[in-house]
Amino acid sequence: MSMKIFWTVFGTVFLAELGDKTQLATMLFATDRQVDRLTIFLGASLALICTSALGVAAGGLLARHCSPRHLSRLAGLAFIVIGAWTIYRAG
Repeated sequence: MSMKIFWTVFGTVFLAELGDKTQLATMLFATDRQVDRLTIFLGASLALICTSALGVAAGGLLARHCSPRHLSRLAGLAFIVIGAWTIYRAG
């Protein structure tokens, strides 16, 4: 296992998840005093593991049919479009 890739993925996903709607929803569940926080933690963790597994599987499938270079360009373009749309809607 490449530790450099491991920490790059960890850092990227960790930063991307901070303050997003998933974290906010988890935080709201945790405000209920009658609910066990361990249950909330385990449920949220399992959900993130499952969505990450889907992402890895989809990436592996795409890699069989598309060049990594084209996928990187497409992902970059998608982020630019999403950013431009966000700026447009905010104005």
